[in-house]
Amino acid sequence: MFYKRREAEAQGQETWLGRRTLTHGRRTLLCEFRNQAGHTLREHSHPHEQIGYLVAGKIVFTIGGQRHLAEPGDSWCIKADVPHSAEALEDSVVIEVFSPVREDYLP
Repeated sequence: MFYKRREAEAQGQETWLGRRTLTHGRRTLLCEFRNQAGHTLREHSHPHEQIGYLVAGKIVFTIGGQRHLAEPGDSWCIKADVPHSAEALEDSVVIEVFSPVREDYLP
């Protein structure tokens, strides 16, 4: 399966969040997130393992009660069901992989 970026539609549940599902298979899903500076993603958890890479910006993550400052080039892995939250300190671009596939993120 191959997707061109211009064909992946941006989706967002709120005005601050731009989420683009780039591609997916049977077991994994790849997304791009664009967050505005100042946005806080409240603590939550889900049954999906989440691996991410910060392309641009700065974000403070709290993962399982530990705070981490992410800068461009940093990456993370959040295990399934671990509570986590985030605060964008700058406008940010994040690439993340979810496994299993997040049905709610399918185009």
